Amino acid sequence: MAVVLGPAHLASAAPAQELPSADQLKSALLTAADLGPGFTEAPATESPSPGENPSPVSGCDALSALINMHVAQTGPANPRAETELDGPDGNPMVTEALAAEAPDRLAADFNTVADAFRTCHTITFNAGTEDTVTFTVTPVALGDRQDAPAVRLDGTLAGVQLNAFLGIERFGTVAMAFGYFQREGASSQTASMQYRTAVAKVEHTLGTTAGSTTPPTAVATQGMRV
Repeated sequence: MAVVLGPAHLASAAPAQELPSADQLKSALLTAADLGPGFTEAPATESPSPGENPSPVSGCDALSALINMHVAQTGPANPRAETELDGPDGNPMVTEALAAEAPDRLAADFNTVADAFRTCHTITFNAGTEDTVTFTVTPVALGDRQDAPAVRLDGTLAGVQLNAFLGIERFGTVAMAFGYFQREGASSQTASMQYRTAVAKVEHTLGTTAGSTTPPTAVATQGMRV
């Protein structure tokens, strides 16, 4: 389950300045090698068309809309890249999405998600069966920036403990959405370590700093190459 950032209508918005390409964003994503032995990259799947599947998440409108979003529209005006990395038997599962937007659009989207993280207290997942699980939502700090929005989700399904950590960060014109999902575990240590790894890779690859409002320098540099 990938957490995404940015409404689909932004696909038609013209960027006010040069944005990283989808290929540049992809190069900044985590890989199985970044996370260590036992992790594999899940095969890419096509996003369903709007209305094709019922919404699997409900309970907090802002956060449900974020998780339910299936953004299939990408292009120069809305570059995007994402990945899912699975541990042994799919536990844990790490997701990461990078999206590039014009600064004003990104700031608005980022603030909307940050507000959802602060105001949601519970959220319910429906896997398409009679089984549903309601998670409590608790604000946490995942990385070095204590004010970077993040939440912890805790719930149980058929007696199995489920736990997740969701975090977002901005890098100028690029937004990152990170997810860490585990069963029969509740420790935040590995989630925090892998979140920090994701942030560091984006900073190094795109030439930027977490929390920055300045566009990544690697974009301009690569754009000047002949």
